[in-house]
Amino acid sequence: MIGKKTLIAVLASSIVTPVMAGEKEDLLQLKNEIANERKELQKLKNTTVNLIDVFVQQGMLDKDKAQSLVKAAESKAAIAVDEKLTSPEPASSQATLVSPAQPLEDNKPAAAGKSSKSIQVTYVPEFVKDEIRQQVRAELKEDVLKDVKADAKTEKWGIPAALPEWMNKITISGDLRIRGQDDFFGADNPRQNDPTNAYYDYLAINKEGGHIPAHNKNEEFLNTSKDRLSIRERVRLAIDAQITDGLKAGIRVSTSNLSSPVSIDQKLGNTGQSFDFVIDRAFLQYDFAHAKSNTSFSLYGGRIVNPWMSTDLLYDQDLSFEGFAGTFRLGFNQDSAIVKNYKTPPATSMNRAGINWGPQSPNSVFATVGVFPLQEVNLSTSDKWLFGGQLGADWLVRKDSRLKFAAAYYDYQNVNARPNPSNSGVNDWTAPQFIQRGNSMVPITLNDRKNGRCTDSQAQVGDGCLYGLASGFKIFNVNALLDYAGFAPAHILFSADYAKNLGFDAARINRDFPNALVGDAAKDKTSAFQIRMDVGAEQISRFKDWSTFIAYRYIERDAVLDAFSDSVFHLGGSNAKGWVIGASYGLAKNTFLQFRWLSSDVIDAVKGQPMSVDSAVLDLNARF
Repeated sequence: MIGKKTLIAVLASSIVTPVMAGEKEDLLQLKNEIANERKELQKLKNTTVNLIDVFVQQGMLDKDKAQSLVKAAESKAAIAVDEKLTSPEPASSQATLVSPAQPLEDNKPAAAGKSSKSIQVTYVPEFVKDEIRQQVRAELKEDVLKDVKADAKTEKWGIPAALPEWMNKITISGDLRIRGQDDFFGADNPRQNDPTNAYYDYLAINKEGGHIPAHNKNEEFLNTSKDRLSIRERVRLAIDAQITDGLKAGIRVSTSNLSSPVSIDQKLGNTGQSFDFVIDRAFLQYDFAHAKSNTSFSLYGGRIVNPWMSTDLLYDQDLSFEGFAGTFRLGFNQDSAIVKNYKTPPATSMNRAGINWGPQSPNSVFATVGVFPLQEVNLSTSDKWLFGGQLGADWLVRKDSRLKFAAAYYDYQNVNARPNPSNSGVNDWTAPQFIQRGNSMVPITLNDRKNGRCTDSQAQVGDGCLYGLASGFKIFNVNALLDYAGFAPAHILFSADYAKNLGFDAARINRDFPNALVGDAAKDKTSAFQIRMDVGAEQISRFKDWSTFIAYRYIERDAVLDAFSDSVFHLGGSNAKGWVIGASYGLAKNTFLQFRWLSSDVIDAVKGQPMSVDSAVLDLNARF
């Protein structure tokens, strides 16, 4: 509508014109203008009614709802007209047409009722009328469309009433990633068939029952010299169901290689064989928030998402946790406009792969505890467990900038190796079900010419035919995130992560496995850290969205459990240092490319042999 200042300016310029002989012509002209305005209003009404009829014909709006909208609009219009007619017009909105026969006294208009030849007519120029008409049409159309869209979204038009209620409580989402990865090995790395190669594939040796059978299958050593290009695909489909207030169930199906907890990629090149699909997550989640305080908590059970604020220094982005966890939050300043207007980003984002925000609770302190069985051992009470606890704080330091840090302690029970007595397999269960590379390994069963379970047909004298982790793992971890939004929409995210394994016990290792670790291999190498900076969009969701990052990582041999750390850097595991750079670019809605270059070198060369790996990784990501 035309603003008050505009109307006042227009009406203030109205012309006071005498009405004598031309009075009749002016009245006729005014009558014609009123008739034209009536036609315009009728046209506008017909347009609105026809628009609603189109919504009915397209199935976006049922007939009863359409009739109720029309009636409501007519009722509202009638009330507005009544209010207009009953309210007095401001003096500035009228101009008085006075006959010359009616004298003015002291430059004042004649008193009301003193002359039957005086009439009051408001004169509005044509350009103002045209502007009013255009604005009325535009605003009415916009308001009608806005109201209809809001009603359609709220009332779910187009969904047949026959559908069961439970379907409205189910959310389906998913993503697909196609990855090309090219790995380049250093020229000084040991050759693949070199008998002095000390980079053993302990997982393959354990699987085959010793060095010799693994060697016969060309699986004894890790690949240290053959450049390799591979193409992989990851598909995930998640179904979340709101069971009742606060209680949610979730299931996620994904591709998998069935042998790794830190990778759900399916390699392409299996002669047309079908993909393996597994249930990657299956959980119940209960969320509670106290109505009269700032306390809340969430409980999780089953195969769940990573509940910790963490990076892939400790936990790969594809790792799921099995067990129970709970997060308890105490908020502060929750009534402030900054907190209420802040839009929490996703806890994990594909273009910020490797960073997990953990509990999403701005302006709060939080505590997370978790109990996770790692391996159940038959006929034994010595199952493998992970017990964890984390304390942290989360602040909105300004409008959209956020600072978060946490300290955690992860206690892995019964994961270290225990030696078998001669000709016994009582401690075979201490061999890990999965490892990558880097952690110190010792022989659970050793060929000492006396052990019939590890004969010359499985290993040479002095070698083992079954290996386990030398160190225990009790990891203290601190990490921090600062998300600076001063250059919105681009964000700058600084992250730092540090881990220290307090479970390494050199005396115990030497007692249980004499001379298994000597020299530098017996030293305490139990620290790890990473620093990283991301610049760009929090999440790539539109065409031309972008983000970049750079990171430096240093992971000593027994700092973290190599089975759970990043599966791409240094081809997985620990005992590596190096740089990672990457960039992401939006190709279309929810579709983007990401490129990463990872360059790493071994920290402690095994038997003096270097080991360097560079990887170029290109991902095409799409989510729905």
